[in-house]
Amino acid sequence: MRLSNLANGEKGVICKVLGRGAFRKRITEMGFVKGKVVLVVKNAPLKDPIEYSIMGYAVSLRRSEASMIEVVMEEEAKEIDLTSSSTATMEQALLERAKVSGNVINVAFVGNPNTGKTSLFNRLSGAHEHVGNYSGVTVELKKAQVKLKGYTINLVDLPGTYSLTAYSPEEVYVRKYIAEKMPDVIVNVVDATNLERNLYLTTQLIDMDVKVVMALNMYDELTLHNDYLDHEALGKMLGISIALTVGSRGKGIKDLLLATIKAYEEIYALPKPSARQHHHIHIYYGVEMEGAIADLQRRMRIPQNAALFDRYSTRFVAIKLIEKDALMAKLVRSKCANGDEIIAASQKHVAKLEEEFKEDSGTVISDAKYGFVAGALKETFRYGKEDRHSRTKKIDNVVTGKIFGFPIFLLFMWVMFYATFALGSYPMEWISSGMEALSGWLSAAMPPSLLKDLLIEGIVNGVGSVIAFLPNILILFFFISLFEDTGYMARAVFITDKLMHTIGLHGKSFIPLIMGFGCNVPAIMATRTIENRTQRTLTMLIIPFMSCSARLPVYILLIGAFFPHHAGTMLFLIYLTGIGFAILSALFFSKVMFKDSGQPFVMELPPYRIPTLKSIVRHMWHKGSQYVRHMGGIILIAAVVIWALNTFPLSSARMQELDEQAAGVRESYAAALAQANADSAQLAADMEATLLSLTVKRNTAQHEYSYLGRLGHAIEPAMRPLGFDWKMSVSLLAGVVAKETVVSTLGIIYQADEAEEGSTALLKQHLRDEQHRSGSKAGQPVFSGVTTVAFLVFILLYLPCIAAIAAIRRESGSRWISAFTILYTTIVAWVAAFAVQHIGSWLMA
Repeated sequence: MRLSNLANGEKGVICKVLGRGAFRKRITEMGFVKGKVVLVVKNAPLKDPIEYSIMGYAVSLRRSEASMIEVVMEEEAKEIDLTSSSTATMEQALLERAKVSGNVINVAFVGNPNTGKTSLFNRLSGAHEHVGNYSGVTVELKKAQVKLKGYTINLVDLPGTYSLTAYSPEEVYVRKYIAEKMPDVIVNVVDATNLERNLYLTTQLIDMDVKVVMALNMYDELTLHNDYLDHEALGKMLGISIALTVGSRGKGIKDLLLATIKAYEEIYALPKPSARQHHHIHIYYGVEMEGAIADLQRRMRIPQNAALFDRYSTRFVAIKLIEKDALMAKLVRSKCANGDEIIAASQKHVAKLEEEFKEDSGTVISDAKYGFVAGALKETFRYGKEDRHSRTKKIDNVVTGKIFGFPIFLLFMWVMFYATFALGSYPMEWISSGMEALSGWLSAAMPPSLLKDLLIEGIVNGVGSVIAFLPNILILFFFISLFEDTGYMARAVFITDKLMHTIGLHGKSFIPLIMGFGCNVPAIMATRTIENRTQRTLTMLIIPFMSCSARLPVYILLIGAFFPHHAGTMLFLIYLTGIGFAILSALFFSKVMFKDSGQPFVMELPPYRIPTLKSIVRHMWHKGSQYVRHMGGIILIAAVVIWALNTFPLSSARMQELDEQAAGVRESYAAALAQANADSAQLAADMEATLLSLTVKRNTAQHEYSYLGRLGHAIEPAMRPLGFDWKMSVSLLAGVVAKETVVSTLGIIYQADEAEEGSTALLKQHLRDEQHRSGSKAGQPVFSGVTTVAFLVFILLYLPCIAAIAAIRRESGSRWISAFTILYTTIVAWVAAFAVQHIGSWLMA
């Protein structure tokens, strides 16, 4: 906890002093060092400042300063065994606890996209975050913990960012996290094959005056091309310890952790300066620029501004003001007592510098940074003879060329969907057979009861009909992971950017849209990588049309039942239809509701890499386990609720009439069997046939007069123009919770006899056999070819699941956007299904 959290009279022991530079020096000189006992004497009448007693004298600190000192108090010390000789007193226990707490190192991973940052983080922590070979995979921080040499190291993986300016949400987030959370050490992950671009971010970390350890990642690729880097000399020039790592193979992990521990000890163990391996440097920006920076720093250094500059380096703030960073200017105005004076001075310096250099001041600083990087690399780096990019260039000439670019892209998409259906059909049938066997065993083992009905009709038949499609979903994620890890996904962004721009989107919108094929929720979260808020909102609005894996079980069920000979092509066309509606919606919104000039297209095309089988399998397993857990929660609850609605009430007048008819049949046949001249075998067969017919009618009546049936009949008038009956309508309503429940609902409503329940093949047969029982269409199939396509289109387009709606609400920050999404997707789905039904029927007539 922080020292500012202690109440009057409470005592604590200092574990760690956060903050930076002058603040830490001032505080430690006053005796606030690790292991010292501090007592809260009293708060000022307005709760600030606070008087403390330390080392026998009174010291006054502002609450903001006290909040930067970590302590442990007596309650935490009670966790230590006071019976041991080393902790015989409470004060000794406090000291012991402070020693343990002081050995916690907070580490943040910072780096450009495509540097292997998350891959390295996964190796360090054992986490299972997916690693994609394009920017924007990590859209929020991930946490983990490791232990080494008596230290507990808390790891945080921050979003990939190219710099610490205020251009994108990632850049703002990373900069704010470093300044406000104040991690002890920053691990700057750098791509060894792209040093000049990556080291630009390193120079900004140097300006922030934070403790940095560099993980020079993918070092094996640098040596593979016979390049040479004197990393020790480079580390001395940068003032940073460098560890050589290969994140994908786990090489250099321990060296990186040891370098992190050493950097931490240099901060808090306070060794003599001569013992330090590296010293902090200042990047030199030229006489004119340095004069402006120094003047702004002098104006910032007044006691009233300590709250801001205890967290931010005055040099970093001055540089950002000269770069005309709007967020930094806003922060200075709000936090500094002389903020207006500082801003006015920075504006004068900017005008003078731009007049001097005939260039934008931010560009001047960027040029100086790249000049510093180029100079450092000139002294330490040497290219080999091999052209490292030759393979990538040769492949790109084909896959991103004008002639073959789009055909190859469409071919890859078709192969993905064809394999999803064709390869997934075999394990799907195995799982279905297992569910059928389980259902049969339960039917034979349990006596008739509501519990038996719940287990077989609700859980096994409902959830089982969904879990059968797990192999198809795993195959889909396999291909998405393969495209990401090889680097092809970034090429797909490149070749589709013109199309994206034509419909009012940025090329980066393509990544969340493709992720939408897996799940709409992370796809919506991935829109954070789009800097422009208008385009970010527009992308969120059309993501629901990208058919998520939750819809896949519905497609496979219906396509397998009615279009088995063209399954792969039909699945491809369904997904292509979703893309088409996304494009049309984007065009409409960009022209009518979200008029915007857009942002320039700037996106890295990383080199092609051969993905590891372990990475792809781990991604598949992670997503598959998420799918199973999802079913174990929402789908199971939805299946039970739907079963209950479909079961109750247990009786109705129609059902009683059919029961009486069945009893009469049994009595009449029993009387006939009593006659000596009757053919008992034939009579028994006739009775079974009659009773089976009455049972089917009773089950139909049960479904129709249940609460679920009544609800279906209530909404059927709105769906009848689309050709949907009440059963189809109810399944769509259940799909609002999660799209998989459409299948489980159909599985519950279209029951087979108990010995065969749980069979996907039998459910398909029931769908094919279902007929209209009344009206002008009596005797005609409910699922005609046209109606099935209309139903598929409605499933594709209508409102996303509740989780996706919540994600839109959270990411957009507007409940109106989420409400609008529900409304317009449902309208589009209804109109599209209506058009398919009526145009298709007219064409088939």
